[in-house]
Amino acid sequence: MRSFDQIYAIAAERHGGPEALEAMLSQPKTVEELSSIPDHRWLSAMARGVFQAGFSWKVIEAKWDGFEDAFEGFEPGRVLFMADEGIDRWLSNKAIVRNGQKISSVVDNAGFLLDLANEHGSAAKAFAEWPDEDYVGLLEFLKKRGSRLGGTTGQYLLRTMGKNSFILSRDVVGRLVAEGVIDKAPTSKKAMAAVQVAFNEMAAESGRSFNEISRVMGFSL
Repeated sequence: MRSFDQIYAIAAERHGGPEALEAMLSQPKTVEELSSIPDHRWLSAMARGVFQAGFSWKVIEAKWDGFEDAFEGFEPGRVLFMADEGIDRWLSNKAIVRNGQKISSVVDNAGFLLDLANEHGSAAKAFAEWPDEDYVGLLEFLKKRGSRLGGTTGQYLLRTMGKNSFILSRDVVGRLVAEGVIDKAPTSKKAMAAVQVAFNEMAAESGRSFNEISRVMGFSL
């Protein structure tokens, strides 16, 4: 595998030089900043990711104020209380996308967040303090304990919220394949472990965040 500096040089050459490339990179939030995000914002982000999956993002964006109203700000306890009264109110609400399975996932994820809050003080604290070197473990955790949070939905959720994260986009996967880390899009635990090792090594080498590294890798193709 090439060094991070070599991959960076490729990306910079393709995107107008180092200064132009740096302008396209972003930093994650600190642990303290992540921990301070209210759990209802995590549920809102989870719901948005779930509803956007396989659907027009523009439509979800245009309706999002309606979602916030329908789920009363996505306060986890309130969502569970409303669900106890029945989900018919959501299924008949024209202000949102009325997909029963995805609506049910919002309720399930509200329970998931409340469980985390009971275990860690807040769900935000649990996510914030998850070690970066086991990022793939956090993705697996979201998939197993959350509802419809596997795959890129979980990856985009963490990036959106500001967690130090990499997104396995087509271009990032292409670079990982080109460097011999994996031979195709990673789906097995073994392949994901290899990806984690590669990112850990590049982070140690460069002193950069996963956010920056994954963006550079994507821009290198």
